[in-house]
Amino acid sequence: MAKKRPQTKASKPQPNQARGAHEPVPVVGAREPCPCGSGRRYKACHGRAAAHSVTELVQRPFEGLAGECDWVALRELVPAATVPLTLRDGLPDGVPSVTLATVLPMAWPALRRDDGSVLLGLQNDTSSGDLSRDLADTLRRALTTEPGNPVSGERTGSDGPRLQDLLDPDAAFEPEVHSGFEFWVPETAENSTPEVAASLERANSAAIPTVKLSGVDSAYWCETPEKNHLRWVMPHAEEKLLDALARLHVAGATSLGDGTRLVGSFRAHGLVVPVWDLPSAMGAEECEKPAAEFAERLAKALATDVPLSADERRARGGLTNRQVTLS
Repeated sequence: MAKKRPQTKASKPQPNQARGAHEPVPVVGAREPCPCGSGRRYKACHGRAAAHSVTELVQRPFEGLAGECDWVALRELVPAATVPLTLRDGLPDGVPSVTLATVLPMAWPALRRDDGSVLLGLQNDTSSGDLSRDLADTLRRALTTEPGNPVSGERTGSDGPRLQDLLDPDAAFEPEVHSGFEFWVPETAENSTPEVAASLERANSAAIPTVKLSGVDSAYWCETPEKNHLRWVMPHAEEKLLDALARLHVAGATSLGDGTRLVGSFRAHGLVVPVWDLPSAMGAEECEKPAAEFAERLAKALATDVPLSADERRARGGLTNRQVTLS
């Protein structure tokens, strides 16, 4: 085991004497003496507030963005998809476009292409509890990265802008779901090193076929070897939605057709994602009509304020027990 580093006694200088009261304290190792001069370890001194500021979880990081439900779907459920992004202040010189991608080769946080365009990866680990702030920091750095280079991950400050500050709130958010990850290197060999080629092959082999329904918002059909599924990200408040689903369950109205079953839900980034099992023969097109009809039934159930019956409360408990939290 490594030897413990002896701690310096807190004699002098005292905090904020060796450094000015408003002078920033640099970040050092958690077990190092705090640079403020207190004699305590950084993690027990100024590092305590710093750690809290970057770990406090933002429950709904995409709230206020156009397409919040689709942001959640692309972050957690969809293997391969892209969305053009519109910046609030317009594109900088030399940046012809900015595109959100579910994942990038080698798990890069972002990529500045040879032509200056930017790809921003969504499904990456982040350094703080605010995914929106982390992504905004990566995007800002990508806009100024030299073309032809990936953008590395960095620790994000607690006072930087969020996506809500950088993106045009009135621009449409329209995901395009892909069957594979060839969009990484379209019509060019840029960054197509053996490592990238291997990453592309691995990603394509693991991608689950996925289709976004066109008749309802933020519902995604996917195919697995055992059975197909419909995963539907919904914007409604969790308690209200669970009440409505319980009412529909007791009324026998949660089905999407023969052989389908509402099996539970995910909880992701502050939203609920009901999940249906589907027969393997039921494709995305066959889901369109029953999904639209279910949306009508759900809207009526959401508008009901009558207290739940005993059967409905039991059904609600069952739905709650079958929830899986993704984030």
